[in-house]
Amino acid sequence: MRNCFRFLLICLLFVAATACSKFERLRKTTDMDKKYQAAVAYYEKKDYLKADILFEDIIPLLKGSKESELAQFYRAYSKYYTGDFILAEYYFKNFYETFSRSELAEEAMFMRAMSLYEQSPSFNLDQTNTYTAVSALQSFINAYPESKHREKCGQLLQELRTKLEHKAYEQAILYARIGDNKAAVVAFNNFQRSFPDSDYNEEIAFLKVQSAYNLAKQSIPSKRTDRFRDAVTYYQGFIDKYPSSKYLRDAEKYYEDSVEELGEISNSLQSSATK
Repeated sequence: MRNCFRFLLICLLFVAATACSKFERLRKTTDMDKKYQAAVAYYEKKDYLKADILFEDIIPLLKGSKESELAQFYRAYSKYYTGDFILAEYYFKNFYETFSRSELAEEAMFMRAMSLYEQSPSFNLDQTNTYTAVSALQSFINAYPESKHREKCGQLLQELRTKLEHKAYEQAILYARIGDNKAAVVAFNNFQRSFPDSDYNEEIAFLKVQSAYNLAKQSIPSKRTDRFRDAVTYYQGFIDKYPSSKYLRDAEKYYEDSVEELGEISNSLQSSATK
């Protein structure tokens, strides 16, 4: 058994060495047609790393040839399949801009959006890449409304928008938790504008009332009137939309306290005016 294993190991090492030797000879050859055919063969065998290396060598020398288009397309896919989504996005974008009339342009534009989608991070990280991916997916749908990829793009857009919604929700909630009520009110307003159909909006509407009330309580006298009025306005918007909300009792307390505060401010101003 030991001798059999040793023999198999030697055979495998020999095959690997032969394959490496063959690949290195291909890299060094000046026969561009042979190198191109080998790159395509590696690609079709799903050996994307070797295909990418050969395409990188020959693409600058293929400019103006009929092989150049397919070589650049395959190279972009090779980057995608090896997980280099940054370069894949770059090469797919370069492809459809360079070969805009190609029958492969649609596929390249879709794959550029897919490459950006793959770069979208977890919701708790910076979402710049997510916004870029959303834009690319929407641009693809606009450019190819009848594409076979339309449904897939729609699914990915929904997934990314849900991630952005979760990020915006957590950020707004964080402001409220740390007591930055001014920033919380701004964030809650932005959330409602950006995600009008969100399941979080009932909670957001209540927390906006709460944060506006707390902000008013913390404010200097010259700003208290306007800020308590804001709390009242937000309550009225909340009660109109969610009349049976589980947050109703707490919201009513903030409303009643705000009305009481406004009454006291008004009485104080009248007293000062009559003195």
